[in-house]
Amino acid sequence: MDILFIGGTGVISSAVSERVIAQGHTLYLLNRGNRTAFVPEGAKLLQGDIRDEASIRELLSGRTFDAVVNWISYVPEHVEADIRLFSGITGQYVFISSASAYEKPPASPFITEETPLANPFWDYSRNKIACEDILLRAHAENGFPVTIVRPSHTYGIDKLPTAFNSRKHQWSILERMRQGKKIIVPGDGTSLWVLTHNTDFAVAFAGLLGRKEAIGEAYQITSDEVLTWDQITRYLGAAAGYEPDLLHLSADFITGCLPELHSELVGDKLNSVCFDNAKIKALVPEYKAVKRFKDGIQESVDWYRSQPELLKLDEEWDALCDRLVAAHEAGLAHFKQSAQ
Repeated sequence: MDILFIGGTGVISSAVSERVIAQGHTLYLLNRGNRTAFVPEGAKLLQGDIRDEASIRELLSGRTFDAVVNWISYVPEHVEADIRLFSGITGQYVFISSASAYEKPPASPFITEETPLANPFWDYSRNKIACEDILLRAHAENGFPVTIVRPSHTYGIDKLPTAFNSRKHQWSILERMRQGKKIIVPGDGTSLWVLTHNTDFAVAFAGLLGRKEAIGEAYQITSDEVLTWDQITRYLGAAAGYEPDLLHLSADFITGCLPELHSELVGDKLNSVCFDNAKIKALVPEYKAVKRFKDGIQESVDWYRSQPELLKLDEEWDALCDRLVAAHEAGLAHFKQSAQ
């Protein structure tokens, strides 16, 4: 097949890119060319800015594709442009939505593709829902060949998934563990979460490309392994040889201090979820998530240690953690003193 990826160099998309090339497909990557070091061997680079609709129309003139995947569509304007650009020149258009679009708080932690979409806490999720609505309407009214994929928390070798960490330097949480500092886990640490390795995700995703029966359908792709945030944090520490000193802080406390985290925590990470992958497994029988988190995170930690320039502490984030810990301890001390 001739396949076009818009983006294609991110955590999820890079693994899928490698998978489809290994399967013998011709893969074109359309991006601005800023991350050429991440372009997998065998891919054909088309340099352009997808937000410049006129120039992309000219760039793609005369081309057709069996499948087009836009990894970087986030708001209605993006998919509206894609409908105009790709109608009539692709047999399938895949929209990358998000499992965060499912209703929050969930009526049940058991999530299927039929779980309602409604997230009042996070603009990112609401925009994904709006995009899905536009695309499915285009399919119903004009036959636009959309397939929707809803990933959850997917990671790769260069990611250290956590509930609360520095965005600037991911190694920061492990450096705090090494120093014996408190490691903040939002909530009580028992909410359920699902982490999917990008190489597992790639098997399922590549398997739905070019499948006519996937047109007009939505699929979630996740691991079947369900862990608590305490387990995730301890697996991370164990991979580095550290025992984390966990401190549970409520979402109300954290977001009261850091309101910018409200959407991510209350609208996503602190809601217990486990996903039913029966639908994607029926379409792609070879799909089975085989990478257990404890093994995947060990690979990630080992990779980081092979890249010493990445073993950095975000001092601003570290100081922020210290202030949160101190505020929590001061509150406890004040309560105990007032009770005497």
